Amino acid sequence: MQLWVCCVYLVMLVVLLAGARWYGKGEWNEEFLTLKQTKYIQGFLALCIMMHHIAQETCASWQNYPLIPGLEFFVPIGYFFVAMFIFCSGYGLYKSTKAKADYLKGFFGRRILPLILAFYTTGLIFLLARILMKEKMDSWKYFCYITGWMMPNPNGWYVVAMPFFYFVFYLSFRFLKKDWLSISGVLLGTFLYTFLGTWVDHNDYLMRGEWWYNSVHLFWIGILFAKYEKTLVEKLKKHFYLYLILALASTVAWFRISQVTTGTVSYYGEYNRFLTHWMVVRNRWICLFTEAMACASFVFSVIILNLKMRIGNPLLGFMGKITLEFYLIHGLFLEFFAFKFCDIVPSITRIKNVPLLIVVVFVPAVIAALALQKLHIILQKLLTGQYRKKN
Repeated sequence: MQLWVCCVYLVMLVVLLAGARWYGKGEWNEEFLTLKQTKYIQGFLALCIMMHHIAQETCASWQNYPLIPGLEFFVPIGYFFVAMFIFCSGYGLYKSTKAKADYLKGFFGRRILPLILAFYTTGLIFLLARILMKEKMDSWKYFCYITGWMMPNPNGWYVVAMPFFYFVFYLSFRFLKKDWLSISGVLLGTFLYTFLGTWVDHNDYLMRGEWWYNSVHLFWIGILFAKYEKTLVEKLKKHFYLYLILALASTVAWFRISQVTTGTVSYYGEYNRFLTHWMVVRNRWICLFTEAMACASFVFSVIILNLKMRIGNPLLGFMGKITLEFYLIHGLFLEFFAFKFCDIVPSITRIKNVPLLIVVVFVPAVIAALALQKLHIILQKLLTGQYRKKN
């Protein structure tokens, strides 16, 4: 193994464990799934998602250019990290709704609008970059990029999917008064979204592929966990190490099963002329089941570990505050120095030194994320009339 590979993984481990504390027998993390603790977790996962995207560009087996080995660990598990984000969203929304009587008032401007703004601002930045990089665009493609029907930002799917789930949450908890009905409403919305995803073939528009739906079930699971948190946590504490071992073993087992399943049954059945569309959809559901189990097992492993281990340091705290903007913009700087910009036109230059590539992606992405966050706050206030209220 090359020295730089060891250094990259060591740095990631230090970032995670610096300032961490493991609680001994009879002690538990009192900050379990608090907003502060989940922000630390999300801060680390944002870095993992960046590593996932860099790994896809440097060493993913499906690329048709010379690869740079080293980050293979991150290539197939990006949806694990996203699943934890989605779980936290469902968990946090339910907790906030129950803690604040008027939480759903102004829900659109407070929770959905920021995601829509992030989608269009980063989309516009990517579109300008595509123009500067001299991507060939006819009037239809330009129109699709402007409207969002096609995504200029390859990583923008998250802020298309999550407003849908937030809206389903709002409708369910605003108009269905009983908890079990509200949660069932979210479950129905999740199923309909997923069914649409498995029905649509891979394309250049919305619902482009399995990454749009293979982790979204964690939103509903997050809500369910929040509802029964006290009972579940009590059970987890009674047999902590047993549940931890089972969760970790389940993660590894289901991940291995999913790798075999997606490699044989495949999400990409539309390219097999011997399969009917119903057979293609059936195969996608088979693949989806294995990946859904894998990422759910991963999320529960993190939750169980969180009962005993508290993480937190200034870097994770800082990253936890800019996760959305960082997630959406870091890919721009990766594309500038990948093999090709957005797989369409030549990049500025390909950086083959992976540690240097990580720095070149991370540093400007942080600066851009901070600027975007300030812009989004201003736009959100303007669009919701908060400035007018102050004046």
